[in-house]
Amino acid sequence: MTDVHDRATRSKNMKAIRAENTRPEKYIRSLLHRQGFRFRIHCPELPSKPDIYLPRYNAVIWIHGCFWHGHDCHLFKWPKSNPERWREKIQGNRQRDRNKRLALHEQHIRILTVWECALKGKERLSEQELVARLEEWLLNIDHDCDISGEGLFQTDVVD
Repeated sequence: MTDVHDRATRSKNMKAIRAENTRPEKYIRSLLHRQGFRFRIHCPELPSKPDIYLPRYNAVIWIHGCFWHGHDCHLFKWPKSNPERWREKIQGNRQRDRNKRLALHEQHIRILTVWECALKGKERLSEQELVARLEEWLLNIDHDCDISGEGLFQTDVVD
């Protein structure tokens, strides 16, 4: 299937997709703030300018879209149009995520990735469950984790 837009229109549309201060980021920030956690956003002193940095806990939180980062969940499907380009794009995003994770680990910073499927879709977590998982990780767990629609899970350095 060919694209319904010309190259310039498609480029304009793609540039309009926000990378910072997205609705999921604002939602997670509001949950953290209501629980008394204080943080910085898009901290330029750290590698990767993470979505949320909690200096008191030496921790960062990334909020990842399941499509853009190729998460293995019900929200991700490989596009049928221009599959080679999308495979290259998403695999590039995954590699960039690994590099950022390694750079943060060199500074001994813990990482939590909150996946879009934890926030929306048929497998989303309730607000109460999400808050409980965020607090559990920040206060009690000293390794990297992911929060998806299935809950909180430990991740490897180079997953």
